[in-house]
Amino acid sequence: MQIPFRSSLMTVKPEWIDFNGHLNMAYYNVLFDESVDELYPHIGFGLDYVQSTGCTTYVAEWHIRYVRELHEGDEVFATFYLIDFDEKRFHSYSELYHRDGWLAATAEGVTLHVDQSGPRVAPMPQHIQDAMAAYKAGQTDMPAPENISRRISLKR
Repeated sequence: MQIPFRSSLMTVKPEWIDFNGHLNMAYYNVLFDESVDELYPHIGFGLDYVQSTGCTTYVAEWHIRYVRELHEGDEVFATFYLIDFDEKRFHSYSELYHRDGWLAATAEGVTLHVDQSGPRVAPMPQHIQDAMAAYKAGQTDMPAPENISRRISLKR
């Protein structure tokens, strides 16, 4: 797996376009979510994990920054940067790029590992924590993305 992870190309669908003629804000979430679904099997999550353990992930907080409009038919990919993690949660940052290389959006969030029998937040198995540690270690030669932990405010 390449670090940072880069999703396959995804295409903006006609039904995702709003009355302003560009990608509706809700579908940026869809694109980020689909890219993470591609990543998850590489670190031990995914449908097989949910079915065999009854555990999954829930997003607890998610912030999107819209940088440049996307339109019907645009092809995009997302990258994934693991900022931090502990036994029950992880903090991630993703960027959504147009196929031509320009940045369309960023997303940052905190995700919880959840035992659905409760449901309750629960520790991740050691093999997933190890996979996350390896992923994070693979980023050590990369500069941290400049937009991590931006706050929302009208003041600059």
